[in-house]
Amino acid sequence: MTFALEQIRQMPVGQRIQLAGDIWDTLVGEDADFPLRSDQLTELETRRAAMLTDPSIGIPWTEAKALLQTGSPNAILPSCAKG
Repeated sequence: MTFALEQIRQMPVGQRIQLAGDIWDTLVGEDADFPLRSDQLTELETRRAAMLTDPSIGIPWTEAKALLQTGSPNAILPSCAKG
């Protein structure tokens, strides 16, 4: 496992993001129960309420994914930030 992690750390950011997405995709179809901490749940509720109030504060997942795949881990932050 350590060897694989070292290989992953050496991959370009875009490839690591793609790998994380691929791993995530294997979890989506599973009925796994992973409880959220209260602060995580509060954050999700806050973000959902903000998005429902003003949908322009976000971008579609397809756009966010494309920006992330450019290799820059901060690629989507400026376009999502308001205020």
